[in-house]
Amino acid sequence: MGAGTLLFGRRLIGASAALDADWVLWSLGTLLGLATTCTVPYLMVTRHRFAPDAAFGGWLLPVVPPLVSAATGALLIPQAPAGQPRLAMLLGCYAMLGLGLVAVFLVLAMVYSRLVHHDAPTGAVVPTVWIGVGALAQAVTALGALATAAPGALPAPYARGAAVVALLGGLGVWGFAMLWLVLATALTVREIRTGLPFAPTWWSFIFPLGACVTATSALATRTGSQLFIWTAVVLYTLLVAAWAVVVRHSLRHAAGKRSRPEERDAPDEGRGTP
Repeated sequence: MGAGTLLFGRRLIGASAALDADWVLWSLGTLLGLATTCTVPYLMVTRHRFAPDAAFGGWLLPVVPPLVSAATGALLIPQAPAGQPRLAMLLGCYAMLGLGLVAVFLVLAMVYSRLVHHDAPTGAVVPTVWIGVGALAQAVTALGALATAAPGALPAPYARGAAVVALLGGLGVWGFAMLWLVLATALTVREIRTGLPFAPTWWSFIFPLGACVTATSALATRTGSQLFIWTAVVLYTLLVAAWAVVVRHSLRHAAGKRSRPEERDAPDEGRGTP
């Protein structure tokens, strides 16, 4: 919300107000995200005992927020006061990127182990496999955004190094994201053939595809590769189509939920109720 306000709210509320709103929203979101990232794993370790096949994509949700904060925080780095405040902002975003990415790798290892050693997920759990794609792609997006902001905060050698990491490191993580995308797609198609029931977890398709678009676009900008440009276009097309499908099913599901109480309260035919 903060990044959206900064990018698109300037014409509505002015540049200064949009920037102030972004600082407030980003700070609150980052603090909440860091608290979630630390608290939820602690509670999982100390209060719960999970079955060997319990791991699923939803376990990624508590550890993804720092990646989002790193990517969106890059927009605020040039707006921070020059010198130590700007440097601290950049380094903090890189620290959150590392925190989130390593945690994502740990959770993905558990999810992959569950997929390999137990029956394939079914029903509403299947879409959550896509969350791994979004987490990895968000890391690539953050690498690119931070490398763009680095020259204003780091000396030249390290700023160039940030660009190298954004390209080479981003390519490596993007490749892993594509592997997970293929796996998630195959599992989804397999479940659709037997009947994939609608559930709110269908929204797990949307953020990962959106993150893939931003990640691929970042690599396309750095490389000028037509391969990445057209891949981003295809992914964006799939994103729009998936969003339309999920919205349609969500609205129909919500309408059905509203009509059911009325159906229960309606009189039965033949009772002669006036």
